[in-house]
Amino acid sequence: MIKKLLVALSFITVSMMFAQKNNDQQSVASASEKLRLAMISGDKTVLESLILPELTYGHSNGHIDDAKEFVEKLVSKQSNFLNIENTNQSIQIVDKTAIVRNHLYGKTADLGKEPGEVNLDILYVWSKTKNGWKLLARQAVKAEKK
Repeated sequence: MIKKLLVALSFITVSMMFAQKNNDQQSVASASEKLRLAMISGDKTVLESLILPELTYGHSNGHIDDAKEFVEKLVSKQSNFLNIENTNQSIQIVDKTAIVRNHLYGKTADLGKEPGEVNLDILYVWSKTKNGWKLLARQAVKAEKK
């Protein structure tokens, strides 16, 4: 009887852990989608709600924005995404950290510049807080031509 109880408890525990990890992956995917939409709209409130104050946001040209600069550039349209398409997304959860990789293709109309296109591979680091998943770090690199 005790063996059956231990097996049942083990099964329940493993099932709960798998369900939590799956819920976390869905939550991170949702946060990533909210970030994509906020980067297009330049919605300051939403952008600020999705990031940590310690954000480090690395561009493919080597420039690194802090949280304030990241938000200000999008709100002012200094960085202006007309659209963003994320593909090949993978999400890995490690404790309270999520590592997200994807390919980003976007069209831009940055303030004072000619319209352009970006073709990037991105690494995001999300941190689980009491208020949900928040972006801690992002690094972009120019995608390899295939």
